[in-house]
Amino acid sequence: MVPEDVAPVHALERKLFPVDAWPLEMFTAELAQPVCWYWVAEQDGEIVGYAGLMCIRPVGDVQTIAVVPEREGRGIGSALLRTLHAQARELGATEVLLEVRADNPRAQQLYRRFGYEQIRTRPRYYRDGADALIMRLDLTAPETPAAPETPAAPTEETR
Repeated sequence: MVPEDVAPVHALERKLFPVDAWPLEMFTAELAQPVCWYWVAEQDGEIVGYAGLMCIRPVGDVQTIAVVPEREGRGIGSALLRTLHAQARELGATEVLLEVRADNPRAQQLYRRFGYEQIRTRPRYYRDGADALIMRLDLTAPETPAAPETPAAPTEETR
């Protein structure tokens, strides 16, 4: 992600996360952090997904990952997640953590395919009162080959 991507990513953020959307300034601030890395997925010149990682060795933390609903089930979320894992490994992380909405089974399924395990629940973590599941991936374990994505309902997203 480059500074020119922030406005279109923010517009997508507001569409995908109407209750919990990050403010525009947050994306700009995240890009300026030396411990944060962000990517966009583009198809036909259009941003169709984005993801971010914060890494303070030995822990990587998925800050966000999202794919537009019209492009779900095509491997975009998996590709973004693989990119985050590769970056975390390159930076010396031994584990990756993330929070995912307890009411988002599609995203949870994606993470489980990659070997994430739920380690805690954060009650009422989201603004609308939904719980967050905290999930962990051990990067020192043999890499789990993710099964192909299957088309389904809710969006691949985490916050």
